[in-house]
Amino acid sequence: MDDLSDYLSGFGEDPGYLDFAAFGPLSAAVVAESAAQEDLVRRARWGALERLDRNVERMRDAAALVTGFRADQIAFQPSTGHGVMQAVYGLAGGLLVSPAEYPALPIAAVRAEEAMQAVTPLWLEADGGRVTPGGIRDALTSTTMAVLVSAVDARTGAVADLDGIRQVIGDRLLIVDAVQALGAVDLPWTAADVVACGGQKWLRAGWGSAFLAVSDRAANRLTPVLSGEGGTGADLAYDTVLPAAEGAAGMQVSRPDQIAAARLAAALEELAEAGPAAVAAAVADRAGKVLALADEFGLPVVSPRPEAERAGIVVVEPLPDRLTALAAALFNHGVSVTIRDGRVRFSPHAGTTEETIGMLRAALSAYATAVRPVR
Repeated sequence: MDDLSDYLSGFGEDPGYLDFAAFGPLSAAVVAESAAQEDLVRRARWGALERLDRNVERMRDAAALVTGFRADQIAFQPSTGHGVMQAVYGLAGGLLVSPAEYPALPIAAVRAEEAMQAVTPLWLEADGGRVTPGGIRDALTSTTMAVLVSAVDARTGAVADLDGIRQVIGDRLLIVDAVQALGAVDLPWTAADVVACGGQKWLRAGWGSAFLAVSDRAANRLTPVLSGEGGTGADLAYDTVLPAAEGAAGMQVSRPDQIAAARLAAALEELAEAGPAAVAAAVADRAGKVLALADEFGLPVVSPRPEAERAGIVVVEPLPDRLTALAAALFNHGVSVTIRDGRVRFSPHAGTTEETIGMLRAALSAYATAVRPVR
């Protein structure tokens, strides 16, 4: 077996699961890693703590492989949202962000403004919900210090042009939420200054596992406001207040969850070994099959069609009076999706099987029969 085949063999979700944009069922490697780490904690044999303490370093090395950042530029975080807030709270000046982004992003901007009075949200009018280099260029002002964007839009699956955004913003900081992208699409991560990514979706590492990557340029501009005992970069010290460590290491509140770090490390190692580009190509292939089925059964597709502009998400918007019929057909055929705001979001992964695609076909066939006009 080659590396991609090994990667694909680790998918174990039940047939019919097409909701990786919501949550990725744990990979076989992550399950095995978690069990081994929990057994280590359960037994607490001599040297167990020392072995646990190596998990964060292992995670940082793996994250460096798939992002292009250095390992010392990466820190563990409990979630993507924690990482985003670490960066946003550390800013001073205008922060350009679209209110149409995933709520965690505009919320972080507003909370930082309310708490610190140092960050000013600058609201970007997205092009049909999509953040584009041209739209960002037109919205930049002399007070814009940073741009905050999702690498992949959660509602449409549209992929942000990170290189293009980098070119138009110049020396300003680019902060990227990567949770809907890493493990589904291969992007130039070092075009960003800050990358926050959780492991619960396409990486299949579960909740509570995330990392924050911070470039040297960003480290020189961001103040580690939310920095606690875990952000000193030193051993526990009593009777003194240690300064925050430089860069990403200083942007931690508490000591990392070592078992979560091990799960994330295993997931990132899998991705690195399979090759992000190869995995992204497999995701694109599965998404293409879903797109073809949507077209075959006359479902209006409102997500991007060109492969270069979409990740693993296909979104359809049936007529309002047909949404219930579509939801019922999917439910009755055991197909898991996300339904929100009148739209249905399908999100297959690289390991999505032909059996699952066949279940989707059967569901859409039943839907088409249910809504077919009576003659």
